[in-house]
Amino acid sequence: MAVTEDGTVDGMGRGTDERRSSIDTATRTAPEAAKPQRPIGRDIKAVYPHRWTVPQPLWRQLFASARHQIDILVYSGLFLAENAGILQIITERAQAGAQVRIMLGDPTSPHVTARGADEGIGPDLMIARIKNAIKLYEPLQATEGVEVRLHRTVLYNSIYRADDNLLINLHAYATPAAQAPVMHIQASDDTSTATTYLTSIDHTWARAAPFGQADDQGT
Repeated sequence: MAVTEDGTVDGMGRGTDERRSSIDTATRTAPEAAKPQRPIGRDIKAVYPHRWTVPQPLWRQLFASARHQIDILVYSGLFLAENAGILQIITERAQAGAQVRIMLGDPTSPHVTARGADEGIGPDLMIARIKNAIKLYEPLQATEGVEVRLHRTVLYNSIYRADDNLLINLHAYATPAAQAPVMHIQASDDTSTATTYLTSIDHTWARAAPFGQADDQGT
C-alpha cells in the first residue's frame, strides 16, 4: 500500500474497523495484488512504506519501460540479482540499445562494513550479500551496453532508474533496506525532485571502478 495524493492510504476504509481489516488483508496478500497508486505530487507518483510492499510487477514494468538508460545504485541489490526475470529484462533492454550502469558496493569499503552494522545484519553478511550479487550481475556484462562497477560511497538511498522513472529506497539507521520506504519519482525537468538523485548516480558512477581496476587498486 502507498500514501496517495490526498494523504490517505490507498485501499483502506474510512472507519477504524475497515482500516484494521485492510491492514490485516494487506499482510496476507502478496505485493502483486496492490492496486495502482495515484500520484501525490508533480514528481512523486507514490510512496511505499517498505520496499517489500512495492508491487512486483512494478519492478518489471520499470525496467521493461527503459529505452535509453537503466541505472542501479546499491550496495548489493541482491533481491534483483536473484530475480532471473528482471535480469533477462535488463539484458533485453540493453540488446535493444539502452545503456545499463550497475553500481555495487566495494566489499572492502569501510562504508559497506558500517552499513552492515547499521542495518543490524552485521558486516560479514553485508559483504557476503555483495559478493553474491557481483557473481549474479557480472555475466550481464557480456551484453554490449551493460557495465558493472564497484563504488566506495556512503549511500543514503538505493536508486533504481529507467529513463525518467526512479524508485528511491530510502536508507534509515537500524533498518534493513527491505523494511525502508520507497518513493516512485518521475523526472519532469531540470528542477524536478529526480534531479538530485540523477546527479547522485552520475557522481557515483564517475568515481566507481570496473571490477578489474578495483582489484588492481586493492579495493
